[in-house]
Amino acid sequence: MIKKRYILNFPPDSGDKAFSYHLVKDYDIRINILKAEVYPGKRGSLLLELYGKKDNIENGVEYLKKNHIKCEPLDKQILLNDEKCIDCGNCTAVCFAGSLTMNKESWKLEFDKDKCVVCELCIPACPLSLFEINFN
Repeated sequence: MIKKRYILNFPPDSGDKAFSYHLVKDYDIRINILKAEVYPGKRGSLLLELYGKKDNIENGVEYLKKNHIKCEPLDKQILLNDEKCIDCGNCTAVCFAGSLTMNKESWKLEFDKDKCVVCELCIPACPLSLFEINFN
């Protein structure tokens, strides 16, 4: 089993189709919606985490592409230079995914990379510019 993240961009005419249902039912893929922007009748985009067998994920992504959904693997991650971090907590205020939190006992910043959705809001929030994007 593998876990992969994709950014999906939907065309305006795709709103009446149950794509996530087919990924789950037909391709045995667990999906986790990490971020969504939907503009009915116009366009939409999703940041999805797909979990399943490698072949199933590949076949599911191919199904989406055949239905004119643009699928881009999320090949970037946020890096934190935690050695220079002063634990001010500014980044925690903008992290809606909950990947950046303050430890309530030590008052040290904790960064859970698995929860990060790479929204990039932490980058301008850090007064010391300690966050950067890493493209794999």
